[in-house]
Amino acid sequence: MFQDVSCFQGLFFCPEASSLLLHNFCVYHISPLGHELGAAAICHDNPVLSVDDLADQILEILNYFGLGTVMCMGALAGAYILTLFAMKYRERVLGLILISPFSGHPSWSEWFGNKVMSHLLHYYGMCNLLKDYLLKRYFSKEVRGDAHVPESDIAQACRRLLNERKSTNVLRYLQAINRRHDLTKRLKKLSCRTLVFVGDHSPFYEEALHMTSKIDKRYCALVEVQACGSMVTEEQPYAMVVPMENFLKAYGLYRPSLFSSSPRSPLSPSCSYPELLYPEKMGLKLKPIRTKLASK
Repeated sequence: MFQDVSCFQGLFFCPEASSLLLHNFCVYHISPLGHELGAAAICHDNPVLSVDDLADQILEILNYFGLGTVMCMGALAGAYILTLFAMKYRERVLGLILISPFSGHPSWSEWFGNKVMSHLLHYYGMCNLLKDYLLKRYFSKEVRGDAHVPESDIAQACRRLLNERKSTNVLRYLQAINRRHDLTKRLKKLSCRTLVFVGDHSPFYEEALHMTSKIDKRYCALVEVQACGSMVTEEQPYAMVVPMENFLKAYGLYRPSLFSSSPRSPLSPSCSYPELLYPEKMGLKLKPIRTKLASK
């Protein structure tokens, strides 16, 4: 996984998801430089890393731990970095699980928003206005709350984690993402299989759909989650379980857990959605589905 740790807490606290992932994988979490817990401020003399530098760092980490091919999961900017990594080092990536991804240059609205956040970080640090802006990118209105509805526990927890980040480190990462290059034309050559999740209230909803449309439809599946923002992993982690389970089954990587956390567990075969099962006997060929999972 490549992303701030706060993006995946909801997913791993979800019993069914944690059983699925931790039972089948040894998980390595990779944070961008300076975003790890307790990280000091990066020296101003150090150059700002590019998105290619960030992708190359993933290769260094895999080599350091002696890892061969890996299954990658990332959200938002992390999804972009992992997609770039899969293009540069295709022999190291078995598959991609992307949450609210984008592949092109920043839109004018995103570029302007990033510039505003950069100025806030430079002059005021991790102020409340900046956190409000980030929460708007991450979560749906129902989670963020308003004048009449208080913020959810998810949004409050995210605010606390943002307080722990060094503003200079966040600024450098934001600058790298704002200078990213367009990967769209290269997506047809993406050789690994890809599972994409996106909330229909995400500001990156259209970008995620556009990116998915450019990937070879034989190897890409799209899951749209209703009434959800960008961070499906936090707002509706249960919506991710069955698609991931069947995605992993097609690789032969899924082993059912002996311990069922609940009789309602989506890990039960009787709860699998037939439209997400793959009839092909050899390899993995994902159907270009657009499955909407309604919130309960």
